[in-house]
Amino acid sequence: MSVSLHQQMRVGAYVMKQTLMGVKRYPLVLFLEPLFRCNLACPGCGKIDYPAPILNKRLSVRECLDAVDECGAPVVAIPGGEPLIHKEIGEIVEGIVARKKFVSLCTNALLLEKKLDLFKPSPFLFFSVHLDGLEEEHDRAVDQKGTFKIAVKAIKAAQEKGFQVNVNATIFDNMTAKQVADYLDFATDMGVNISISPGYAYERAEDKDHFLSREKTKNLFRDVFRLGKERRREWNLSHSTLFLNFLAGNEEYLCTPWGSPTRNVFGWQKPCYLLGEGFVSSFKELMETTDWDSYGTGKYEKCSNCMAHCGYEPTAAMDAVKNPLKLMKLKNMFAIKTEGPMAPEIDLSKARKAVDVHEKLVAEQMSKIEGENKGAKEPAEAAA
Repeated sequence: MSVSLHQQMRVGAYVMKQTLMGVKRYPLVLFLEPLFRCNLACPGCGKIDYPAPILNKRLSVRECLDAVDECGAPVVAIPGGEPLIHKEIGEIVEGIVARKKFVSLCTNALLLEKKLDLFKPSPFLFFSVHLDGLEEEHDRAVDQKGTFKIAVKAIKAAQEKGFQVNVNATIFDNMTAKQVADYLDFATDMGVNISISPGYAYERAEDKDHFLSREKTKNLFRDVFRLGKERRREWNLSHSTLFLNFLAGNEEYLCTPWGSPTRNVFGWQKPCYLLGEGFVSSFKELMETTDWDSYGTGKYEKCSNCMAHCGYEPTAAMDAVKNPLKLMKLKNMFAIKTEGPMAPEIDLSKARKAVDVHEKLVAEQMSKIEGENKGAKEPAEAAA
């Protein structure tokens, strides 16, 4: 795949070390959200549905770097919101790179050209530009015309300045296999690496009608990979072949939610990046107090259709260490089976019912913010 040999070796050594030490649960990618505020309102996104006081909150540079140190994952993804809105994003990235962690700075690229001078090219840094298909599909996905052209222009500007660039695409059921394959051709020809994942069915997303079921996901990716074989295209996909094999329905994986822990303005999020069911104050508390066995496909209704990379790529990485021969057989995308029976599907009939905790969590955070504001106001009034 297109991940650099340097990153493959460092992450592989980290996974091997954890395995040899007998560590059962360990993080691979820290999802660090320094803010929720965004300059787009994508209808398939469920991460920005918060009152203004919450959207105005920011993690400080110190809080971000403490989270990196506390977690210890070799890779740090910085999503949002839109991270480039954060006034100290340059310092945050610089501090993480100095720790020799691989940083994926996620952005919709609307501000990228303007902010490039905040960063220095490094083998530990790459921009991950949100690009959900070619122009028509992308502009529809983000509900704003012209964003595709802005993103492509910004990508080229970043490449000219020596930065590594990745694009990440969230796939919904209104894209055909040909549209996905054409997008992969375009991105590969542009010289960027590509992350691709079926969209998670956010319960609070504006558009709930176009999320893929697991069956649709598997059939779609089989069709996409079949087209890739017909075109003889080796796309620059930034995924292990085992994860891609899973997307094509050839692996019966369970997700690894602790593989991608999330630190955001609320704290450490239980249980994963996509699903906020509670927050704790430390990474140690997250790992030790989360009831991991109650989450995942077949265990919890909200997880039923999830095949997202943040939950299943860690599973694939751990499988690769335990079964290197399986990985060797899947040297590239062309080895992925696109015909014949699929691996057995997980039984969803015994999954516990979804629990709506969003309003309760928002109320708790608003109360906390009000308390902080009151505490800051009283000393100022006393001084006056």
